Amino acid sequence: MMAATAAAQVRAGTRWAPALCRMPWLPLMLVAAAAATSEQQVPLVLWSSDRGLWAPAADTHEGHITSDMQLSTYLDPALELGPRNVLLFLQDKLSIEDFTAYGGVFGNKQDSAFSNLENALDLAPSSLVLPAVDWYAISTLTTYLQEKLGASPLHVDLATLQELKLNASIPALLLIRLPYTARYGWASNEVIGQVLSTLKSEDIPYTAALTAVRPSRVARDVAMVTGGLGRQLLQRTVVPPTMNVPVSYNDSYDTRILFWAQNFSVAYGEHWEDLTSRTFGVQDLNLTGSFWNDTVARLVLTYDSLFGTMVTFKFILANSYYSVSARHWFTLENLEIHSNGSVAYFNASQVTGPSIYSFHCEHVSSENEDGNLLVPDTQPSLWQMTFRDFQIQAFNVTDKKFSYASDCAGFFSPGIWMGLLTSLFMLFIFTYGLHMILSLKTMDRFDDHKGPTITLTQIV
Repeated sequence: MMAATAAAQVRAGTRWAPALCRMPWLPLMLVAAAAATSEQQVPLVLWSSDRGLWAPAADTHEGHITSDMQLSTYLDPALELGPRNVLLFLQDKLSIEDFTAYGGVFGNKQDSAFSNLENALDLAPSSLVLPAVDWYAISTLTTYLQEKLGASPLHVDLATLQELKLNASIPALLLIRLPYTARYGWASNEVIGQVLSTLKSEDIPYTAALTAVRPSRVARDVAMVTGGLGRQLLQRTVVPPTMNVPVSYNDSYDTRILFWAQNFSVAYGEHWEDLTSRTFGVQDLNLTGSFWNDTVARLVLTYDSLFGTMVTFKFILANSYYSVSARHWFTLENLEIHSNGSVAYFNASQVTGPSIYSFHCEHVSSENEDGNLLVPDTQPSLWQMTFRDFQIQAFNVTDKKFSYASDCAGFFSPGIWMGLLTSLFMLFIFTYGLHMILSLKTMDRFDDHKGPTITLTQIV
């Protein structure tokens, strides 16, 4: 009986297809792993002889990277309720692209390098595939399994495997190292097959995990992946856009307000100034005057030299409970610009959403062509403001990150309206034509050829 304590079941995502041989999700996983721009993520494949160890998880999606905290959430129930024999197949190098390149993904690869793994997943009552697991979670996986099982990892090979006598009730952690070859497969595939065959012959319940120490492939950038994995002639490397660090207001307890934009520009008269580089990622940004409580939040940004004077921007948000929806909603009530003793007010009440969410909009601007979500109190106004990829949250901020975004985009886009109107017009034509066809009547009187002919008397 083999001690297969492979407790390294990464806790992250959704339960994918039960077998690698039927992998319609693999192209999505390939894009997900590459789009994460992850040099330090590797896939993790889990399966067990017990049922119901993993359920689909709502927080895993294409591009999701499983962290060490998420990993423990999935591993704990499996280690506590599942078999006490755990197998950890640890490859030197492995990436999700290897399953596409060498596996039977498309149904026409008879020489799949993962045939034994595919067969094990196909027959396993419980399985879980995580396309991208954080490298730190994998690096501490063996230690984590050892602590949870209370058993030291036992390094085994095919020679010592036959001599092991294990008890299904005694925890055991078996560590099987798999070599990496240019064509992932045959040596590792045979090792997996022989280990699983031995367990099956001994009728030992087990939980198994396959992962790697480091990835075998690294995607250079997202543009290359989404545009096709094949590199084109004279292709240039696309530099990804710089992501600005959000403005964060912290009180003595925690982060209270987050504000971010890809571009932040302001104009006085006809002169525009780009404040993006002076706002985001700046350590000494002046936030004096900012304030927060459960019902009112105020984010204050002050610039010493802007248009030749000191200018202060105040974002004033309110959080209120609405009995109709039975939840709290926040609203950006005003955006104020203070300069030289004067104040310019902008109504921003359209910037609103549930207080448990953040608010995001592609354009928040006082200009008509960009949606006019900022409405100046006085017309015309000397001040103009434009935010691109605007996002703000002032309530229920957790882990110093934005919550799910309530987007300003309406449900019915111009394209949807055009499609609906066109469909209605075509339905009208169809209905009218059907009505005309149903209105046709057959003749009910005919000329009798045996009787006198019909004659028409000419009236002069």
